[in-house]
Amino acid sequence: MDTKTAFVAAPLMTLVNGAVLGLLHRELPASLRIPALHWLTGTLLVSLGALVYSIQELLPLPLMVMLANGTLILGFTAYWHSLRQFYNESALPLSLLPFILSMPSLLWYATVNPHTGARVLIASLAWIVIMGGSLHTLLKQAQRDNSHSRQVLTAIYAALLLLTLLRAVYLSFVLGIAPEYSVVSNSWTNLLTPMLMAVLPVIGTTVFLLMCSERLRKQWERAASTDFLTGLANRRSLVEIGNQRLGNTQTRHGLAVALIDIDHFKPVNDAHGHDTGDIALRHVARLLQDNVRANELVARLGGEEFVVLLDNVDARQARMAGERLRRAVESRPFRAAQLKQPLTVSVGIALYEEDDLHFNALLQRADQAMYQAKTGGRNRVVLARPENKDRLNDRTLRQGCARRY
Repeated sequence: MDTKTAFVAAPLMTLVNGAVLGLLHRELPASLRIPALHWLTGTLLVSLGALVYSIQELLPLPLMVMLANGTLILGFTAYWHSLRQFYNESALPLSLLPFILSMPSLLWYATVNPHTGARVLIASLAWIVIMGGSLHTLLKQAQRDNSHSRQVLTAIYAALLLLTLLRAVYLSFVLGIAPEYSVVSNSWTNLLTPMLMAVLPVIGTTVFLLMCSERLRKQWERAASTDFLTGLANRRSLVEIGNQRLGNTQTRHGLAVALIDIDHFKPVNDAHGHDTGDIALRHVARLLQDNVRANELVARLGGEEFVVLLDNVDARQARMAGERLRRAVESRPFRAAQLKQPLTVSVGIALYEEDDLHFNALLQRADQAMYQAKTGGRNRVVLARPENKDRLNDRTLRQGCARRY
């Protein structure tokens, strides 16, 4: 394949990928449409730039230089904007500096002092700055986003950055191209140019779509494992994580479950409405989250019941943790409009024992201890006693008991 053919093939391939992204754009959620639109814009601009290079002999040199390089630089900038928006980063006006600074210089070396080598070096420097910014955006997300698609796109940008740098050094300083040198003449370095132009629109677009797919998958998983009202882990996540910790010999010892039930919640809910009840639930959820250690999980079991997985505690430490949570709720009344309503909670705690084969065993004992806290006067912490394990009552027999009110 000669260089001119490559410059024609590159925009055709990029346009096909751009068309695919355009078709899928409407199917994406609103949070991903703007990043996808910017990526699509970048693809179209890069395609246009490559197409202009392929017909450069039909255009005046200044027009060709400004149109081809301008669209390419703006196209790569659009990719950078897309990545920043994908990761909810604010707009960066300085990202337009490579375009603003390079265009007058390119025009100078296309009109006043025509020199292909100088134009190649200037355009390459603009590409390197933009690709470096994009690479930095991707690398910053390494801890937050460990998806394979992000890693692949990071590797693509790193490779493009290196190849662009090597091409610029070779053409400008090793080969020492003459002022009249043509970038569409047949040589391996010129053949590399359309290949570089096509990588992001073709391979990069595919990887970007995979990033969008990965983002959606994680959002669905999060929705399936999160309580929609409080944002806490739901019962499904609680049981899954609880069984994981129970099955790990390093985390099972010192594991404890605190089951927390809001006292007299039903009268509050009935008197002030479900909206106020929802505010109360979110209020308690926030207080519980603010008063646990980093490695401890807070979950909503259902209704007005919450669970905290305590980690690496003995009986005394577990009781102290329960008291800390109880006092946190008692000391902070929740507010809704003109209402200021004090709340209390009853807390039942169960510690891991050797014969606890499933997480539900811990949960049942914590539930029984919480029932004892209710019947003992509410607003208190009760620790489950090992000798009471044989006297566990079935949960359904206690539904509707006074502890719910």
